[in-house]
Amino acid sequence: MSPSSETAREGSRLVIVESPAKAKTIKGYLGPGYVVEASVGHIRDLPNGAAEVPAAYEGQSWARLGVNVDADFEPIYVVNTDKRQQVAKLKKLLKDADELFLATDEDREGEAIAWHLQEVLQPKVPVRRMVFHEITKDAIQSAVANPRELNQRLVDAQETRRILDRLYGYEVSPVLWKKVGPKLSAGRVQSVATRLVVERERERRAFRSASYWDVLGTFDTGRAGDATDPRTVNARLVGLDGKRVATGRDFGPDGQLRNRDVLHVDEVGARALAAALGSAAFAVRAVERKPYRRSPYAPFRTTTLQQEASRKLGLGAKATMQVAQKLYENGFITYMRTDSTTLSDTAVTAARAQVRELYGAEYLPDAPRSYAGKVKNAQEAHEAIRPSGDRFRTPAETGLTGDQFRLYELIWMRTVASQMKDAVGQSVTVRIGGTAAEAENLPGRDAEFTASGKIITFHGFLKAYVEGSDDPDAELDDRERRLPMVEEGDPLTATELTPEGHATKPPARYTEASLVKELEEREIGRPSTYASIIGTILDRGYVFKKGTALVPSFIAFAVVGLLENHFGRLVDYDFTAKMEDDLDRIARGETESVPWLRRFYFGEDTPDGGDHLEGLKALVTDLGAIDAREVNSFPVGDGIVLRVGRYGPYVERGDKRADVPSDLPPDELTVEKAEELLDKPTDDYVLGTDPASGHLIVAKHGRYGPYVTEVLPEPEAPAAEPEPAADEAPEKTAGTAKKAPARKTAKKTAKKAAAKGPKPRTASLLKSMSLDTVTLEDALKLFSLPRVVGVDPQSGEEITAQNGRFGPYLKKGTDSRSLENEDQLFTVTLDEALAIYAQPKKRGRTAAKPPLKELGNDPVSGQPVVVKDGRFGPYVTDGETNATIRVGDSVDTITPERAYELLAERRAQGPAPKKRAAAKKAPAKKAPARKTAASKKAPAKKAT
Repeated sequence: MSPSSETAREGSRLVIVESPAKAKTIKGYLGPGYVVEASVGHIRDLPNGAAEVPAAYEGQSWARLGVNVDADFEPIYVVNTDKRQQVAKLKKLLKDADELFLATDEDREGEAIAWHLQEVLQPKVPVRRMVFHEITKDAIQSAVANPRELNQRLVDAQETRRILDRLYGYEVSPVLWKKVGPKLSAGRVQSVATRLVVERERERRAFRSASYWDVLGTFDTGRAGDATDPRTVNARLVGLDGKRVATGRDFGPDGQLRNRDVLHVDEVGARALAAALGSAAFAVRAVERKPYRRSPYAPFRTTTLQQEASRKLGLGAKATMQVAQKLYENGFITYMRTDSTTLSDTAVTAARAQVRELYGAEYLPDAPRSYAGKVKNAQEAHEAIRPSGDRFRTPAETGLTGDQFRLYELIWMRTVASQMKDAVGQSVTVRIGGTAAEAENLPGRDAEFTASGKIITFHGFLKAYVEGSDDPDAELDDRERRLPMVEEGDPLTATELTPEGHATKPPARYTEASLVKELEEREIGRPSTYASIIGTILDRGYVFKKGTALVPSFIAFAVVGLLENHFGRLVDYDFTAKMEDDLDRIARGETESVPWLRRFYFGEDTPDGGDHLEGLKALVTDLGAIDAREVNSFPVGDGIVLRVGRYGPYVERGDKRADVPSDLPPDELTVEKAEELLDKPTDDYVLGTDPASGHLIVAKHGRYGPYVTEVLPEPEAPAAEPEPAADEAPEKTAGTAKKAPARKTAKKTAKKAAAKGPKPRTASLLKSMSLDTVTLEDALKLFSLPRVVGVDPQSGEEITAQNGRFGPYLKKGTDSRSLENEDQLFTVTLDEALAIYAQPKKRGRTAAKPPLKELGNDPVSGQPVVVKDGRFGPYVTDGETNATIRVGDSVDTITPERAYELLAERRAQGPAPKKRAAAKKAPAKKAPARKTAASKKAPAKKAT
């Protein structure tokens, strides 16, 4: 019997966890006498909008916030609409139980959920707080036997964080609606994360590339070589006449050399030097050997797991956490939201046992390894993320498949490797010198080349695990480069000298992995929230992906610019990190919540009597200084300005404007690109005048593709009142009740329609047509569609030829049949149409369309991944999972790795929920008046 279908029996214990999957697993470990049910996440929260604000608080100035800022920031809590049925079920189960165990996760969020459950359920039986870090039989039974009390400090810290985020979001977001555009949001961490991405793009826009040259030489020792002692060595020019040759790090972002003590070699000099060195005698000038040692990486915590899953498995932060959640709930790994790198004694013993068993005793250090936490304010009392149990299951023993197998394998390998010996070896640097013959254009004559190598004599932990890198060009720890066994003074012969040009590159865009790393290093936000933060900025359209890179949209530039100029403190990196410190101090009981919130919201006077430090309330009150047009305008150059408009970004110069593609990365909007967009024909293509109607016929670029339409004369209409300017538009504040519009009468509707006049004829171009070649004759033929072909003599139904989303077709009543080509739209006869209908209707397509692109085999399913053209645009599929191609990706540029990532994210979401049939409504009965919770007198404390 599943946990959700049980009824609590007299004398039983009710255990409440967060998810149904976890409930099912735990029930199997507890057995009879326990009923395990899920809360399905949070059951109570601040009201989301005016409709959820209890009637007792309506009309209060602070009600829209859901927080009484005038009464010590007292929050209003309401049971979520979609959780009322579950709450009723929990109350029913509790009636028959004699003990309640709150078994939510042991972190701030889990502690708060447990507190909310206690507040809402109001149990009359003893309440125990049951905590565990892994879902194994021993861990669950130990948690039942050793319960604790609720940690009120953790609850207060989470509540303060929730109130802070509500004040920030509900006060600042409406400013963005008013000054930038609708459906935007601001947040304590999401806005700072967006700023990081925007600032990196600003650096890329301002970046100017510099070119520099050097020489790559291949030098021969003159003796026979083998795998351990190669005959030749490749070395690169590093010095001329005692001066170091400039490399990319010597140039600034402006393309200028910032180090004047180095020698900048250009193409002419490099080619002259390579030619002059052809006859030079070379010898080894120095050999430097140093011991090499690399220690294992610490076991995974939340952020390092997200980073490695991104690098190695192509999983985004959100998908990683979704897969990890399933592994945890099914008992395969320990809790996946943790700042800790500590392993329990049980875990260390299990890891060391597997090292001995799988790799041999020589790979096992004498003493267990321990790892100190490096994360400031790490408040979670968990272990690192590791395989669960006192004996780790190898990946092959788990029976897992797909992303769950790959992520478990990653966690298992990292955990085992953390208890292995160091990798040791030797690093070698060889310096080679020679003197060039006299020649013109030489930047110098005495040339010095350098080669570096690494030999690993004992791989140690590298046998089990090698950490990835965000830099695709970086050399990984297990990479060896063997150099010839040479000594100082040994002669060498240059067999090849190749001049090579290089160009400095702009700073790389953030990926999900590197953005998570940056946020953590700046101590902004919590590791457990990074996945949702990245998901939010992607969903809001502030950021889109190009491959794995995070690219800011132009609207993100507008939002960040407004926040920097008018709410600078709120998006200041140090201030945001200090807020995180303060929240942790509240959790530790070192400071109080209410005074801190009061300072943040209302402001404070500085201790030295200086200027008053403005609070959030004052910042959002004075909006007159914010010029909406200025906020949404960015100079491109040469008199061209980019503007962020209601329908997307566009460039403008004088009275000429052009739309900017939404997936164009901002650093690619150069003056040249803007000129190209402005010069691109965007005006109507005038095709001529319809001889029948006398109306002008034009072809246009449309949102859904090219089309033709007729230009009708403007109807006479009364002058309309001007629309409010952008900075005067009514504010769409979250939580404010909307005034219902007055109903339009039929008379008013008819009058309005008459004022509008007839609609112009419009038709999309056929696939065989283009704006450059479409003619007036083509347009008039398109206007004839749908064309009446004739009437079916048997049924009396009219048959028409029409052009649709999936191509040309015939329609008779509800029966549609495809036509073979577009020409038939205008040529098919009634007899031909009847012959088509006489054939049995073909189910499905006669032949599958060939894929648009092939991308190799998916690492999870092993099936070939292809790009196909679907009903809603191109998508990638492995035959089992389909994933839509996102903004920023295209059929031409999508890489196999990006396709695998999209498929992984789609799998992590699980199957799409099936639509439930609408229940038939019973005849309405007049119900007696019932008192709602909102109509009762509001309690002095938090409302439930």
